[in-house]
Amino acid sequence: MTKTELKSFRRALENRQAELGKGNRNREALSIEFSSDELDRIQCANDRDWAMSNLERNSDRLREVLVALRRMDAGTFGTCVMCEENISPKRLAALPWASSCIVCQEAVDREPVAPGNELEMSLALAA
Repeated sequence: MTKTELKSFRRALENRQAELGKGNRNREALSIEFSSDELDRIQCANDRDWAMSNLERNSDRLREVLVALRRMDAGTFGTCVMCEENISPKRLAALPWASSCIVCQEAVDREPVAPGNELEMSLALAA
């Protein structure tokens, strides 16, 4: 991978990091509102669930971006963490935080994940 390509990927990752960092600061939607109306309580609970899911998804993506930047600093960016083959430039252009090649990622996606092991699996892939 050329230095120009690496700079481009670094810039994309740093921009994504900045976007995600801003999004994680908005936690007002997680506040618990009390209402005597049952429908209002249900709507607030649904809004809170949506906000929590969004916050969790953004946190996971931010972690992936930070790990990709660390791999870049270590000189292993663009190399699959599972098979150690090069990750396709097209894949990196679409997902600069990708840590595995498409073949290995598809294999992971096909494997059933036991309940409670999602975090362990994502941490293992990110390492």
